[in-house]
Amino acid sequence: MRSINWTRWAISALALSLFVPVALADRDTKSVSTCASFNQADKGDDKVAFTLQSSCSIPLDCSISWRVVCAPESKKRRAEHAGGAKLALISGSTQTAEASASVCGDAGWAIDSISWSCQPNKD
Repeated sequence: MRSINWTRWAISALALSLFVPVALADRDTKSVSTCASFNQADKGDDKVAFTLQSSCSIPLDCSISWRVVCAPESKKRRAEHAGGAKLALISGSTQTAEASASVCGDAGWAIDSISWSCQPNKD
């Protein structure tokens, strides 16, 4: 009987020692991802608007990158064009960058390899 109680106590103590520090650490540190957001929307026939919004209490330096692929299904006419933008956001602000496929002319196109990131402004 004593060994069962001791085993339960040991398991409970082990669980608390593993989970309590993690829970307390999460409460003290905050990530930019909790207050910055990204959205994209088609704009006309050949543009995509990328929007970053900040509700962070600190200014952010953000970047967005993408790739425009002209004639993505063609082996001979396929062409890739990298694009990107750097944005500075303050609390409560929204900024937009546009990716345009006008470089593709009449060929089909795709916009892919979209990525974004924000870091606290160091100034």
